[in-house]
Amino acid sequence: MARHMVEFEVAGPWSLESSREFWEEMAPVPPADAGGAGAALRTVFHADADWRQVAAEVAQSGSAARVAVTGDGDLDAAAEQVRRFLSLDVDAGGWPAVGDRDPVIGRIQVRRPGLRPCGFHSPYEAACWAVLTQRTGMSAARGMRDDLISRYGTGGAFPAPEALRRLDAELPWRKTEYLHAVAQTALDGVLDGAQLRSLEPQDAMRQVQQVKGLGAFAAELVVVRGANHPDVLPTRERRLAAEITEQYGPERELSEISENWRPYRTWAALHLRVQRGERLGAERPGTAWTSGG
Repeated sequence: MARHMVEFEVAGPWSLESSREFWEEMAPVPPADAGGAGAALRTVFHADADWRQVAAEVAQSGSAARVAVTGDGDLDAAAEQVRRFLSLDVDAGGWPAVGDRDPVIGRIQVRRPGLRPCGFHSPYEAACWAVLTQRTGMSAARGMRDDLISRYGTGGAFPAPEALRRLDAELPWRKTEYLHAVAQTALDGVLDGAQLRSLEPQDAMRQVQQVKGLGAFAAELVVVRGANHPDVLPTRERRLAAEITEQYGPERELSEISENWRPYRTWAALHLRVQRGERLGAERPGTAWTSGG
């Protein structure tokens, strides 16, 4: 088993601690070992370049990130995937200016310095989560996910597509059928993270909706939190819409408000979603851009 390490400067504000807090609070699949303050972030996943299992460790030193990946596959691609799902590949030099243009976002930036959106490990995992949450509560969806990891995964990683194709349990609401479809299209390259990220968001969402069982809401989740696109305006998040109304008033149009957020509309929406969780104290792991609630 090989080990590959890359070290690079992260452009713009970044805090590994803020990333860890976000992932622990809001991601359905948290890091395998988040550690304490100042510790490296560790996680295990299947790289979408070749579906080989990878163990990743991310550390911060000032403005620099060190990403170490261990596995048997394409480790260069795996390291790039880590950069993508932690938003470390995004040049955030212009992000502080969003807070200058929009005082609501600016106040959240002060409270959460260096926060960057942390996505699913891959669009494939996001698509599977979208299937598991369809017509299902978060607790039940997490239970099904944990069972899949226990039965078909290794080392705590979510099962690779080839393993998920062997799923023979009859899950409710056609979930087994849809998970098989997600697994096959992932193997066919339809859910490749780098490719989806390279498309215009609406084109990427249309591509995702080719997958059986994935509708418009699931497609938005896969692009926003699977490909971790930095500049998508989520339109199917009721809690986000409620927070925008709370902060900006019912008379303001989202299209007008969000113009000040470009080219970081995903980031601004995430910050508002985090603020709502802090203010109401009602967020549970796995609820951000993962259900219609």
